Amino acid sequence: MAVDLLLGLQWGDEGKGKIVDVLTSNYDIVARFQGGPNAGHTLEFDGIKHVLRTIPSGIFHEKSMNVIGNGVVIDPVVFVQELEGLDKFDIDYKSKLILSRKAHVILPTHRLLDAASEASKGKAKIGSTLKGIGPTYMDKTGRNGIRLGDLELNTWKDKYRALANKHEELIAFHNVDIQYNLPEMEAEFFKAVETLKELTFIDSEEYLQQAQKNGKSILAEGAQGSLLDIDFGTYPFVTSSNTTAAGACTGLGVAPNQIGEVFGIFKAYTTRVGSGPFPTELFDEVGAEMAKVGHEFGAVTGRARRCGWLDLVALKYTCQVNGVTQLMMMKGDVLSGFDKLKVCTAYKYKGEEITHLPYNIEPENVTPIYSEFDCWKEDLTKMREPSQFPKELNTYIDFLEKELEIPIKVVSVGPDRTQTIHR
Repeated sequence: MAVDLLLGLQWGDEGKGKIVDVLTSNYDIVARFQGGPNAGHTLEFDGIKHVLRTIPSGIFHEKSMNVIGNGVVIDPVVFVQELEGLDKFDIDYKSKLILSRKAHVILPTHRLLDAASEASKGKAKIGSTLKGIGPTYMDKTGRNGIRLGDLELNTWKDKYRALANKHEELIAFHNVDIQYNLPEMEAEFFKAVETLKELTFIDSEEYLQQAQKNGKSILAEGAQGSLLDIDFGTYPFVTSSNTTAAGACTGLGVAPNQIGEVFGIFKAYTTRVGSGPFPTELFDEVGAEMAKVGHEFGAVTGRARRCGWLDLVALKYTCQVNGVTQLMMMKGDVLSGFDKLKVCTAYKYKGEEITHLPYNIEPENVTPIYSEFDCWKEDLTKMREPSQFPKELNTYIDFLEKELEIPIKVVSVGPDRTQTIHR
């Protein structure tokens, strides 16, 4: 059985959690392959909103096994809080949730180091969520990190102490005023580790390979968005992992020739959290209205999202990098009632018109070139069939499909499971 992928195609916050939740009934296994608790996948059903940080979005489905792959970084404290949030829904996560021994652990000092590093940058901040993600991946690539499998060893606390001491030296090197009580943070951390160790640790690459041989269907769930990829995103304003399709191979141990469908998720407009270039960003009342109607605030951080028109140049780029086979458009309902819609179809780049994403998309280099569309006035949130779509929405979708040369199979018209229309 091939492994299908679900990825965000913009700067994150596209609505991946909802679509994984919708798709999960078709899969035996849902697996997270990168990122950490800076992700916030929001699912809404039965009148309740759930926000998941590290746990795969399939946890709410009875038959699905949920795997956290080797490419993920795990904060035991945040993870246990997430488990406690599931307790009130009587979810048997101990039998439905398994973790790769090769996944790296976020230490308390990783979070402190993240804060110190970001504070030292001043106005050049990259917009870190301060969850310790970047420093943990730095230790991973620097071959200093602690992995879940280490927690099964009697000597793991010795390794912890050596790494935490090194981190404190680095925090001091940044020479910024970071107030913290490490013994207090460590007490909470060590307690959470003991809870974490009650779950099942696995050799996830072997588990998934055997699952494939046994005909199990697998959905790989990405976090953040493709434009935040450490290699192919808007560097340095990116996350610390590979958020694109290739990251699923390295983050789960799945061979490239085993990848099946690649579901690409995008909003009908564009948003971005934190710093970094954003060619189609709106600074007027239209952008403010998008943010208000779309409730554009981070599910984990609460940070306001910057809003702008759909950027087809960037979207084409991420479709190509990921090999997207099906598209799913989110939040079409948010645009209802605008006077006109715009879509960026090209950039004016250093005096030349281009349709590819260049190395640098800072405002001094890039000016968006727009196509304009009539907007639909109808409330989409009550619609349940494509036949109910207004002609202006169909025109918008048809244009995007033609430009991207990929079918848009799903249109979301609200946050609930039921507000998901298949075309």
